[in-house]
Order: sequence, then structure tokens, then C-alpha cells
Amino acid sequence: MKVFFDTEFTGLHQNTTLISIGLITEDGKTFYAEFTDYDQNQAKGDTWLLENVIDNLLMNDKAYAIEVHDREHLQYKGDTFFIQTKLHHWLDSLVGSTQKVEMWSDCLSYDWVLFNQLWGHAFRIPSKVYYIPFDICTLMKIKGIDPDINREMFAGMNGVKHNALHDAKVIKACYERLIKL
Repeated sequence: MKVFFDTEFTGLHQNTTLISIGLITEDGKTFYAEFTDYDQNQAKGDTWLLENVIDNLLMNDKAYAIEVHDREHLQYKGDTFFIQTKLHHWLDSLVGSTQKVEMWSDCLSYDWVLFNQLWGHAFRIPSKVYYIPFDICTLMKIKGIDPDINREMFAGMNGVKHNALHDAKVIKACYERLIKL
């Protein structure tokens, strides 16, 4: 099972913290979560982050530790431990006992590092998650496409850029287009 994911975080620096994570499976199931314990001091004064990430959170003004879901689409807001627990359960539910979840992101240097940070380190990721990550930047390069392109235009999608769930959907659409080339 392929899972396409994106993260939003407080900046491109070593001490960054997760703000949100969005995931979509190859068959369209979604998981979206917003973290209540991200370092808000890192966001203060960062106009770009406030306008492009914080303002695009789906549950920005809702209460702490909420759950909104149906069978196919889950949304959570809570602290890291709460989200980690919910995400672990969701990932485990996607595949059988002998199968693995393939994690696909835009650029591994950000999203995969933060995914591992969510679990503490790489050796604590859920056992059903394949330990080797994949990304569409590398796939673009292999297909002869400059990875420094507008993803929404390539995927033929519009929406709320820098919302982790929207961006995960764009990554999935880019992947689907790339494998047809």
C-alpha cells in the first residue's frame, strides 16, 4: 500500500516542530492531523508561515484533542503523543500482517525526517511501515523532468497550497501522472 504524505512545520532549521501532517492512500483514504504542541514561538513574527501555513490549517480554531472522522477520512487535533497514537493505529489498519506501507513524500529531506522525529527516531516507526522512503522529486528526475516545478500545475490540481492534506493529494496526483510517462 502506498501512502502519500506531507508535513507542515515551523521552519527550515534543525529545531523545527511539526504543525500538521496529511496522508492519503493510493485508494483515497485520508488522515489529517494538526499538532497543538508545536513551538509557537518559532511561528511568531514569521509572516510567511502565519499566512501560508497557520491560516491554512483545517481545524485552526477548533478545540484541543478533537476527532472528526468517517470510515475513510480521519482528522485529529492534539498533542504529539495523541497524534502519534492515532496515526500508528491508522497505518497498521491499512495492510495485512505480512504487508508493508510504502511512504511517499515530495522531498525526503524534510518530510521523512519529520515523520521519523514523530516516532522519536527511525527505529521506532510503526513496524508495518517500510523502512525505505520514496519521493516524487527522485521519480521526476528519473523521468527527465526538472523537480523544481509547480506541483499543482503538473498534477492539474488547485486548492489550498501549504495545507498538509492538500499537498499530500497533490503528491499522489503527481505520482500517478509520473508512472504513466
